[in-house]
Amino acid sequence: MEVKLIIKNVQVYNAYVKKFIHGDVVIRDNKFLYIGKTDQQVQDEWHAEEVIDGHGKYMIPGLVDIHMHVESSMTTPFQFSQAIIPHGVTTVVADPHEIANVFGIEGITAMIDCTTDNVVDVFYGIPSSVPSTMEQLETTGGNITVEDVPKLLAYDQICCLGEVMNFKDLIHDKASLINQIIKKVKNEKPHLRIEGHCPKISGVDLAKYIYQGVDADHTQQTPESLEEKIKNGMFIEIQQKSMTEENINYLVENELYEHFCLVTDDVMADQLMDGHLNNLVKKAIEMGMPKEMAIYVSTYTPARRMLLNDRGAIAPGKIADFILLNAIENFEIDSVYKDGALVFNGDVQYKETKHTFPEEFYHSIKRNKLAEADFDVPVPIENGQVTCRIIRVMPNTTFTKEEHDTLAIEKGKLQWQVSPYCLMTVCERYDKGSHTSFGLVTGSIIKEGAIATTYAHDHHNLMIMGKNTKDMSVAANWIIDHHGGYCVVNNGKVIAGVELPVGGILSEERIDILGKKLKQVRDSMERLGYRHHNNIMSFSTLSLPVSPSLKISDKGLIDVVEQKIVHLFVE
Repeated sequence: MEVKLIIKNVQVYNAYVKKFIHGDVVIRDNKFLYIGKTDQQVQDEWHAEEVIDGHGKYMIPGLVDIHMHVESSMTTPFQFSQAIIPHGVTTVVADPHEIANVFGIEGITAMIDCTTDNVVDVFYGIPSSVPSTMEQLETTGGNITVEDVPKLLAYDQICCLGEVMNFKDLIHDKASLINQIIKKVKNEKPHLRIEGHCPKISGVDLAKYIYQGVDADHTQQTPESLEEKIKNGMFIEIQQKSMTEENINYLVENELYEHFCLVTDDVMADQLMDGHLNNLVKKAIEMGMPKEMAIYVSTYTPARRMLLNDRGAIAPGKIADFILLNAIENFEIDSVYKDGALVFNGDVQYKETKHTFPEEFYHSIKRNKLAEADFDVPVPIENGQVTCRIIRVMPNTTFTKEEHDTLAIEKGKLQWQVSPYCLMTVCERYDKGSHTSFGLVTGSIIKEGAIATTYAHDHHNLMIMGKNTKDMSVAANWIIDHHGGYCVVNNGKVIAGVELPVGGILSEERIDILGKKLKQVRDSMERLGYRHHNNIMSFSTLSLPVSPSLKISDKGLIDVVEQKIVHLFVE
């Protein structure tokens, strides 16, 4: 029998007994054929094309990340694939709801169509909440309708319904769009997984949420939420912000490994250079999770959750995606194999790609340039004082809270520039009404200058925060000139910027170049005073109307819990 590869003398991770077993591994075509001991006679009979001595290294399955967004890295599937292979990630399930918010179904199909040359297997979820709330609360470039669902289900790469975010409509309105989409999925593909997004939901509301078929959650957890959700049959996807000592101890002490996996959700391009899902595996081991179980919940349980039963384990008939590790504790990667072929052995050389999307994707910012006067806040009186709602950015989370303060109005202008607060402005950029909204922001944010971006979750309108109108206009116009991106300005000069011309949210530059530019943006934000473990994500999610508790879109300030517009000025 002809076989492709025999790797001798390795410590093979067996997902079924959750142990390492010394032996040899035989690969035929792109799948594992045999795991055990091979003598010379067996090797001769199999006619191996190549025989490798593993020198006692550890062999584990390729890592599987089932909840993430390629667009969070502000790059294309091809560049993303190049970046994560050195980190041992061989399969991802991406929810493309960012590009769907810009282009609708055309954005999703474009992402799928440009995935064919990737080393990594990229599967997709159908974005279930585009827009994330409703058109009364935010303007998007596209939306996903019930009619789009069968078209997307026809793609082999679709393996789930993406995170259901609009929980209020889900549990209170049987006729809502999200319930129609779920019903269509259940009718067309009854076994398709339905992913959730349910922060701070418990009790009867959580039960109703799960009752509708949404049985997974990836949002920030506590031991109490983990216990309630797992007891109610939910599968938990643990991202880094949920990897607290209390959470990990609860999962380990109760041996709940069958009920969760590790996921990345969002990894920025500059952070992607330093690691991906492998960093979470290392962190789990450092926090006391047995190494065999840290591997289990980053390979086997995520694959099983998504019914990707052809991977996630080293066993006969499974796809030969695997990593050779020099050491387990620090997850030191020697080499990575995809489909039985060596794809990384320590040498990283990124390739370039250009213009893999439809031409119109590169011209999606339909907004005239802004003058300083465009940042004058409409006020109810000519002179006096007014009580304002303030968005307080909470440390090291995407959550905010509402505060109130009194500001002066002089000659018809709100005197925010002499207040402790930044002005936040969101401008609709799809030529669907040219709405502009205003808010005030405080917390560990910039103390001078301005930031602007079209990478504003999830609607991706043009968002500007600043301490003065000059810097705000310079930042906004740089974004418009470059068809989207991220820009930091101080004293009238651009001090950092990254161009995102594909829909205003993606770059086709080499991932190492993009990463360096984004790192400059991050560092510049920090120099201006923005203190957060991920200041770029913090800023981008100030416009996310499904993340508690006070956010802003082009339609105005949003009370996230009540899902309604509230005025800047308190009545």
